[in-house]
Amino acid sequence: MIKDIENGRINCVITKDLSRLGRNYLDCGLYLEVFFPENNVRYIAVNDGVDTLNKSAMDITPFRNILNEMYSADVSVKIKSAYRARFQQGKFMGTYAPYGYIKDPADHNHLLIDDKVAHVVREIFDLALAGNGLGKIRKHINSQHVLRPAAYAAEQGAAGYERYFEDNEENRYIWSENSVRSILRSPIYAGNLAGYKRIAANMKSKKRPSKLPEEWEVIPDTHEGIVTQEEFDTVQQLMTSRRREQNAGGFENIFAGVIKCADCGYALRAMSANRRKRPDIIDCIQYTSINYGRYGNVMCTAHSIEARDLFNAVLADINRFADMAVNDERAVRAIEKRLTETDQSKAKAMEKEQKKLNKRLAELDRLFSSLYEDKVMERITERNFEMMSGKYQKEQLEIEARLKEVTETLTDSY
Repeated sequence: MIKDIENGRINCVITKDLSRLGRNYLDCGLYLEVFFPENNVRYIAVNDGVDTLNKSAMDITPFRNILNEMYSADVSVKIKSAYRARFQQGKFMGTYAPYGYIKDPADHNHLLIDDKVAHVVREIFDLALAGNGLGKIRKHINSQHVLRPAAYAAEQGAAGYERYFEDNEENRYIWSENSVRSILRSPIYAGNLAGYKRIAANMKSKKRPSKLPEEWEVIPDTHEGIVTQEEFDTVQQLMTSRRREQNAGGFENIFAGVIKCADCGYALRAMSANRRKRPDIIDCIQYTSINYGRYGNVMCTAHSIEARDLFNAVLADINRFADMAVNDERAVRAIEKRLTETDQSKAKAMEKEQKKLNKRLAELDRLFSSLYEDKVMERITERNFEMMSGKYQKEQLEIEARLKEVTETLTDSY
């Protein structure tokens, strides 16, 4: 809609009330006082009696926007308080049980040990207690051809995981160090509930910085543990003692999290080039595929790039575009057009996914209605009704969460 406004295709926007335009008073003010007037757009909020053509009625509008945001903030506080109260009561509120556990059929906020894979968790802790690092533990588990946690969850009916294995079926059995680390670090396996690992600064912020494991909030003895508390504490001490200091080698990796392998798409890691010492640390570093380093030829191939060569190539590119921005306006316009076309293609793909998700939600509503009718007419048992409705509800929650992400991404891109 914003794009259509900028292209002159819309001259009036109508909402039920101001809160439907938005609850962030800064954004609402920007639209009402800058964006709409600049694009000759009339805005009407029916229930609040707001009309940008009526200047006198607009005087109180900023205060209405502030009240709308205060309401949103108040709701946020109440919801957070309710979640915290349940957390402090030791209730598990995740959509899916963590690997090694299942939800108690009698109480979905309580965890029971999953006997099918609990021995894998037990073995991971035993290997760590024996002094093995993450790499060795991962290789040992991979040698046993055990389904990785995401693949096991997909096998149990959890939605949203199959996309990770569509291109390579062998991926189902390849564990990562992160999977091993998350198990060894989780207090869940000692019978404790852990939460508040990532907290947003406020309701407006989408950033959720991670906390160190020792900063997590933990409620003890909420369910049966797979390992003892003493074993878990020993593993934490071993892992913390191995924690590396940031930038310990003196090399500042400015491309961390940015540079990817062209073949496998995973990150490239900085490592020593194993050559004689040189005055500048950057000349002793090279980038290699993290997948090849961990899994060998199964996931990627052996190739590398010198850190100095990469730095020089990026710097030359920056200088070239900086010079172009100053001296070649036509080239800048061509680049802008190309980037716009790329963004539009991504937006079309997300719009297609959005329609697909909305269609599936509508289908689930129909399935619920049909399922309830079958129960009333006694065509299915109460047990089957509960089982199927639980499955549909779980899928609904996942689709709604994904739909929210897609909608927010599309809104930000416009």
